[in-house]
Amino acid sequence: MKTIRAYIKRHKVLAYYALVFTISWGGILFAVGVGPGGLPATKEQAEILFPFVLLALFAGPSMAGILLTGLFYGRAGFRNLLSRMTRWRVGARWYAVALLTAPLLVTATLLALSISSPEFLPRILTSNEKAALLLFGIGWGLVGGGLLEELGWTGFAVPTLLRQRHGILGTGLIVGLLWGAWHFLVSFWGSGTSSGALSLAIFLPAIIFYVGSLPAYRVLMVWVYDRTGESMLVAMLMHAVFSASMLILQPVGIALVASLIWTLVLAAALWVVVAAVAVAQGRRLTRQPLRKRVA
Repeated sequence: MKTIRAYIKRHKVLAYYALVFTISWGGILFAVGVGPGGLPATKEQAEILFPFVLLALFAGPSMAGILLTGLFYGRAGFRNLLSRMTRWRVGARWYAVALLTAPLLVTATLLALSISSPEFLPRILTSNEKAALLLFGIGWGLVGGGLLEELGWTGFAVPTLLRQRHGILGTGLIVGLLWGAWHFLVSFWGSGTSSGALSLAIFLPAIIFYVGSLPAYRVLMVWVYDRTGESMLVAMLMHAVFSASMLILQPVGIALVASLIWTLVLAAALWVVVAAVAVAQGRRLTRQPLRKRVA
């Protein structure tokens, strides 16, 4: 038992992600196996099981982060977590970066592509229920992405990797790629909701988005987190706005080729922003020499 505990303490990030995937994917597979579900789900199955699948998905990063913070750092870790979550005095420009980066990039990408075809028009412009879409997107972003996910991603994984001197780019890539992989099962489960069979028009663009866009955006999030003196609050807002922007703005019901084009262009745009930030910072994203931090 002591050997196992020592191994876990030496490999905190590995232990964290093992627990995340066990809770999230295990919970999803349990819900699908117990309920009237399958992989991928039909539209009817998705409507019935969606709340349970969503609960299992978000339970992973949040529960794993809280459990391992308590296990490794005790009360001091929880005090530090609360301090970072309420660190709001960071300067207006960082709030601007957190709140505007995603909506401006997504909107600009879609409007530029809409010149060639109206199917790229942002969803909010074509929706007949704009108020409901806005409220749902903002609520989803704040609770799901901003709070429940970042309790683990920025609450535990990011500071642990930074303390291990992976740097902002390395930390962003590791967390971003695993962030995308974490979505894989739920995307596969939901990829058949349009017809009851695997829909490549849903699944393939999602994979490109997870592999291309999420790591780039996570690098920006880690950079902002470091520059704001480890403000989880700003990171949570940045994630919330990104999730809300995707729900509110991304077109729905478009063809496979169009979906692939728009996700690829968005990923490229995000990496251009990462490169621009790196050049502006003299190719060094980190604010200061990495110091030992409490998760």
